This record gives sequence, structure tokens and C-alpha cells, in this order.
Amino acid sequence: MKSDVILGLQWGDEGKGKIVDYLAAKYDVVARFQGGPNAGHTLEFDDIKHVLHQVPSGVFRKNTKNVIGNGVVLDPVIFKREIEALKKFNIEPFYNLFISKRAQLILPTHRLLDAAYEKSKGDEKIGSTLRGIGPTYQDKTARIGLRVGDSISPNFIEKYNKLKEKHLSILKMHEFEYDLETLETEFFEALEYLKKFKLVDTEVLINQSLAAHETVLAEGAQGSLLDIDFGSYPFVTSSNTTCAGVCTGLGLAPSKIGQVYGIFKAYCTRVGGGPFPTELKEAVGERIRTEGREFGATTGRPRRCGWIDLPALKYAIMINGVTQLSMMKVDVLDTFDEINACTHYKMKDGSLTDAMPFDLCNEDITPVYKTFKGWKVDLTRLTDYKSLPKELMEYISFLEEELKTPISIVSVGPNRNQTIFRSNHFSQ
Repeated sequence: MKSDVILGLQWGDEGKGKIVDYLAAKYDVVARFQGGPNAGHTLEFDDIKHVLHQVPSGVFRKNTKNVIGNGVVLDPVIFKREIEALKKFNIEPFYNLFISKRAQLILPTHRLLDAAYEKSKGDEKIGSTLRGIGPTYQDKTARIGLRVGDSISPNFIEKYNKLKEKHLSILKMHEFEYDLETLETEFFEALEYLKKFKLVDTEVLINQSLAAHETVLAEGAQGSLLDIDFGSYPFVTSSNTTCAGVCTGLGLAPSKIGQVYGIFKAYCTRVGGGPFPTELKEAVGERIRTEGREFGATTGRPRRCGWIDLPALKYAIMINGVTQLSMMKVDVLDTFDEINACTHYKMKDGSLTDAMPFDLCNEDITPVYKTFKGWKVDLTRLTDYKSLPKELMEYISFLEEELKTPISIVSVGPNRNQTIFRSNHFSQ
């Protein structure tokens, strides 16, 4: 057996949570392989909106094992809040949630460092969520971080205090004010709560699951264009959000990767700073934001909105080895007379390219658009592909031809059942 992968192809917020939730019924295991509480996966069903940050999106399926892999950075405080919030829906994931002992812990001082670093950048802020993600990954690569498995060792407090002192010395240099005592009280209470769960070697669990012919779905966070290596550096996250991150974040060999489901919106959004070639800063962008309820699930910040960017999408498909695509939030564009798609970038010298430049931040880029007639139909009530308007079908066919990848799923609303499968393409 091989593990399938689901990940975002833009700057995050593509709608991965909905598709993972929908597909989870087909999988025995759903595993998060990177990121942390900066993620916000939104799922809607039974007229209730759920937002998950660290817990895998398969948690709402009773027969699904959910795994937080070693590539994740875990904040016990946010984890506890997330689990407690699930209880009102009669979800008790103690029996089917497995946490890697190798996952890095986000300490209170990591969050303080994140805020101090971001404050010191002034106008050059990268738009951090201030959840301590970056400093935690920094400590991981510096080989001084603390892992979930360390929390059950007899000398954990000694290790904790040693790392805390390092952090406090840095905060002193930044002249940053804080109340650590309150943060630590909450942290240690949440850490005891965390230790009630199954802390295991998840790399062994997942490989054994595959050997036992169980189906596994690896769930990514953020988006491919935020990858630390291949994203719009330095306006990126601190982990590998691409398919390669599955191998390092779950302990899977490359030969164990099966289908790769790439998720993209029918338009583009981005939160925080960084380049965004197709951004719409006037009325059209605001209209997309309003229609699409484009506000961060984690931060609540309004998302920047723009037309779909095909050069960026082609790049993300290439580096991930995407085999099937899911097109999300198509219904947001229902009322538009015209739909634009960026097919090329016009460079400073006048040349055209459909390739992503090395330094998107400093390139003088003008998007070149192809315009399509809008479908002007309420898609939210449609249930099969044949009922879609002709204009949308033509647009989907154009995207498939450009992207050289089949669009297997079309999402026409936020709810679980507002999902159209194209039976001629979708496969497991």
C-alpha cells in the first residue's frame, strides 16, 4: 500500500480541510505531516462550522485513526483548547488520536520570541501568525528543541529551564516586555493534558498501517507557495509544505507515495506580506473577499484576493507531482460577468513567461490575463457535473489543458455535501 497526499497549491487557505474531511471516510488513517497551530482547516457539515489547527481533519470520522506526525510543531495550550472544543460535539479523540514523540513542542518563550522578532522587523514584517512556529523550527534545526517525548522524561524540567534561559537572554536583547509566569502556568497544565493521549513512534505506526493494507492520507498545512525552499522566500512558513515534506514529516519512503491531490481555489488569496502578482486591491478584490468570506481561520485577518495565477499553479503542480486536482470555492464567482485567469507574466524587459521566477519578491511582473464569460448561475444547489453551466465546464476544460492535470473534484459550497465528483477522473 501507498500513502495518498492532500496539500494546497497556492498560498494556503485553499480548502484542504473540507476535502480531507470528505475523503477521510475512504481512509483508515489521516496524518498531519508539518506545520502547527498557524494552520486553520475549516470544515462545514450539519450546518456547523469547525476550524481545526493541529488535530488532523479526519477527527470527525469515528473509524479513522488520526496522527500528528513528527514534522508538526505542537502547542499544548492550543491543542487542549482544540480538543475541549470538540467535546461539545460528542467527539472524544483519546482512543483514535496518535501523537509523535518526535514532534517539536512550542514553548511559551517561543511565542514571545516570535512576537519580538516580528516587532523588530518594522515595515519588513513577513506576516507571522505569532504562534511561535518559526522560533520552534529554528530550535529544531539548531538541535536544541524539546520534543513531545521529552515531556515524559524524568529530567524534562531541567531541559525546559535550560532552553528557556537561552530564550530569555534573546528577549532581553530585544527589550521585549512579557508576562511569562501566566503563560507557563497554562503551558504546564496543558502539557499534563497532552500526556493523556497516545504518544507513540508514529513513523512506525504509519508504516505498519501500510504493511497491513490500511489506507493512509497525509494532510498538509499552509500551501505550496509558502514552502521554506520553494515558496516566495522570505515570505514563507518554516516547514516544507510540499509533497517532499510527507517523507520527512511522517517517516515515509518516497516509494510509499501514491496519489497526490492538489487543492486550489478558483481564484487566489494570501494572508500577510509577500508578493502576489494577481492581487486585486480595488472593488473586485473586495467583492471576492466578501463573497468568499475570506478572513483567516486562525488569525481572523482579511485575506488579500486576486485572480487565479496559472504560472504559480503550474509550478506547484510540478514540484509536488500532483496527480489530481480539486477546484474549490467556484461558487464565490457565481455573480461575476467575467472571470480572469493569469496565463503568463510580462517581465520588465517585455518578455512573456509562464514560469515562476527565482525571486518573485523583487521581479517587476505584470500579469497577463485571459478573460472568460461568467456562468451567472447559483452553483450551491447543483449536485452533479452534468448540471454545471456550459461556461464553467469550458473554464474547467481550459484549466485542465493548461495544467495538464485532471480536475477530479469541484466544490460548489462550504458544506460537506456541496462537492461534485467527476466520476470519469476520480480514483483511489
